[in-house]
Amino acid sequence: MLDKNLIRFLREKHLSPSMSLSYEEPLHVVRGEGQYLFDANGKRYLDAINNIQHVGHCHPKVVNAAQKQYEKLNTNTRYLDETIINYAKDLINKLPVRLDICFFTNSGSEANDLALRMARHYTQSKETIVLDGAYHGNLSSLIEISPYKHDGPGGAGAPDYVNTIPMPDAYRGKYRGNNAADGYVDEVEKVIKQIQKNGNNIPVFIAESLMGCGGQLVMPEGFLKRAYELVRGAGGICIADEVQIGFGRMGSHFWGFETCDVIPDIVTMGKSMGNGHPLSAVVTTHEIAETFNNGMEYFNSFGGNPVSCAVGQAVLNVIEEEGLQENADEVGNYLIDQLNKIDNSLIGQVRGQGLFIGIELVKDKDTLTPAAKEADEIVNAMKDAGILMSTDGPDHNVLKIKPPIIFTRENADELVLNLISIFDQLS
Repeated sequence: MLDKNLIRFLREKHLSPSMSLSYEEPLHVVRGEGQYLFDANGKRYLDAINNIQHVGHCHPKVVNAAQKQYEKLNTNTRYLDETIINYAKDLINKLPVRLDICFFTNSGSEANDLALRMARHYTQSKETIVLDGAYHGNLSSLIEISPYKHDGPGGAGAPDYVNTIPMPDAYRGKYRGNNAADGYVDEVEKVIKQIQKNGNNIPVFIAESLMGCGGQLVMPEGFLKRAYELVRGAGGICIADEVQIGFGRMGSHFWGFETCDVIPDIVTMGKSMGNGHPLSAVVTTHEIAETFNNGMEYFNSFGGNPVSCAVGQAVLNVIEEEGLQENADEVGNYLIDQLNKIDNSLIGQVRGQGLFIGIELVKDKDTLTPAAKEADEIVNAMKDAGILMSTDGPDHNVLKIKPPIIFTRENADELVLNLISIFDQLS
């Protein structure tokens, strides 16, 4: 096995300099199992951040499904095959009735790019409404609609057809408190009226139902439902980005948009869908799919291949068989409750749903000055204690927790006890 320092040297020599490493002292991870990762020295780390390995690292049923299908057949979608049909049918059964046409892709970025293309074709408009702080992927089309990227370091801002409304944050945003939704809904209405005043066509609205890079942000109650109504009232369509939050992570619901009482016109999904295997999808209505069927074939060399579909099917089966949505609900509620009991002046707000949780750190609870330095120190100290977390949010002051949904109460207790100890050390 190569020395850790040599691996880092070779990485810096041969890999892109814009690729980042986690932690001040990066980890050399060599094995994963369940909710744990193991480094080259055999040290075990509780993985509280990896929402991609949704049902646990190297789940044997997922691994077995991939291996068995690979031994039999792996080809493209230009042949009749039961695997993709069975998987599409089971995936659609998890969605509201009108969402019943699947397009299979390989990443969340690819899914969002396709969804955006379909939506703009349907509306005959590039006008797009997005939330400030949002991130929808790393393709050029998605950097354009991701303020988290185009307004950040190295970004060039948004094109004139991308309309950004303030992040719907009732804690530190433009509108705060119990009636914050009203202010953010007004912002959506203003944007729609401006688009119409400019003589442009109806808009596309894309949003996560709980914002990931926005800081594990739960939107004000009623905001998304009213925003959807306004967009549709103007003839627009709505895309739900479920790449980070779908597949039972919310606990109470299988999809994030269900927690907001909305039904989108297009849903995108990825990350957890393949438990680490490159698999994503766009699901939409017959009407939108038929409109997109304009003579230009949609073909994806790898999207929807039998191995990917076998993996996706196994993930769906494991979620159902092991009661993992219920586990995300029970353990998530327990963890949020325990985090709220931590008495430390740095904690401004604990928020989230299921096993998608954020802890916003502030230096002062009146000014809400972000405690980004402290957040980074805590993440590194937790790593040294054997627990992997990370930071997010526009101010990089939100501790994010989004582990595999096999996370247990004992795991939650281990996380909280170590977090308390590190908070005490910083005091």
